[in-house]
Amino acid sequence: MERTYAKDVRGAEEIRVSGFVDTIRNKKKMAFIVLRDVTGKVQITVEKGEHPELDAAVDQITADSVITVIGKAVESEYVKLGGVEIYPRSIIIESLAAPLPIDREEQKGHEKSSIDQRIDYRWIDLRTERNLLLFKAQSVMVAAMREYLLGKNFTEIHTPKLIGAASESGADVFEVKYFDKTAYLAQSPQFYKQMAMAAGFERIFEVGPVFRAEKSYTNKHTTEFTGFDLEFSYIDSYRDVMKMEEGLLIYALGKVKEACGSDIERLFGTPVIVPDKPFPVVKLADLYAGLKEDYGYECPEGEEGDLTTEAERMSFEWTKKHFDSEFLFVTDYSAEKRAFYHMRDENGVPQGYDLIWRGCEITTGAQREHRYDVLKAQCDEKGLTEDVKFYLEFFKYGCPPHGGFGLGVDRLTMLLLGLTIKEAMFIFRSPSRLNP
Repeated sequence: MERTYAKDVRGAEEIRVSGFVDTIRNKKKMAFIVLRDVTGKVQITVEKGEHPELDAAVDQITADSVITVIGKAVESEYVKLGGVEIYPRSIIIESLAAPLPIDREEQKGHEKSSIDQRIDYRWIDLRTERNLLLFKAQSVMVAAMREYLLGKNFTEIHTPKLIGAASESGADVFEVKYFDKTAYLAQSPQFYKQMAMAAGFERIFEVGPVFRAEKSYTNKHTTEFTGFDLEFSYIDSYRDVMKMEEGLLIYALGKVKEACGSDIERLFGTPVIVPDKPFPVVKLADLYAGLKEDYGYECPEGEEGDLTTEAERMSFEWTKKHFDSEFLFVTDYSAEKRAFYHMRDENGVPQGYDLIWRGCEITTGAQREHRYDVLKAQCDEKGLTEDVKFYLEFFKYGCPPHGGFGLGVDRLTMLLLGLTIKEAMFIFRSPSRLNP
């Protein structure tokens, strides 16, 4: 007999369901089991004393045990779970669960375990409707971004994560032993995205792991995450890149709202807001001036060329006040604070931006420098020429003008649902956590 999911259970003479035991109430004459699977919950009702084998099974079952139930599904207006209950003919105990080492949710007399305790037993912590929804929403979002780009003639590629030279600056990378050599885990697919431009692919994207050897202990940093990166050729300016990102995010958030917006608001208490375009754009210096005028914020001396964490956080309220938007493009950073491969204008200003969503940076995007001689000079300026010698080769034999950006899938999920990064990832990694 084929398995039926909880959401599809209707009145039937013979039905088979499988899943975890969400709750069990074992009374003298009746027992009620709520079975949970990936689609929802269904009630199993056992009339005790009629079938000894069922009574014996019920007496063994514990919360979070895995069972299969075969029986008759009966529709009833008195049953809250979908208006249907199953009277079992057979209960198969697939796996008995020991007492759980964590409290996943707040219950009467029990506080919810800390996030670090729950991560220790992440596979148990994930067994909730809320966490299932988290990854459903993330799946919808990533699928929508893929769909959007494929509709614009992008090609998906997969770049190597083991590389022979420390990417970008040589800092913040993990060294690994590679036979008799030293290799590095890629901190972004940046160099290979640009190689694809030099290869004439014109429009590419990638979804894959990214590694950052940063000893950061914040609610938004992690040493390994999933990146969504894209690059495309024949642009006129970095504003073409900003326009592409606008369209991508509007489309993706629209799909998330359509698929699970009401469930997100019910379980996470936050609405999915689909933004309008264009997103507001402000120069970094003007943002600092606005924060000073509205909130008395003074940028620390020497930090004027980059966006401080505090200013980033405050920008959310400022953006809502002046533009009624959750998104803000910030431009005109100093060349000292931007990567060497960002194109600069005649005044030396990098042709790129950061995108801030709800007071948190989600993207650094830019038009790239594609002219070999200019790019090499910018490498020389930062003392990186030898480190990125292989990368410079990509531009010797012709390369179209291009630009792109990268998004952290986990950070997007975090901001969408109002979580910390630890809660938003399937498995969190930090300088002090390598398990589970």
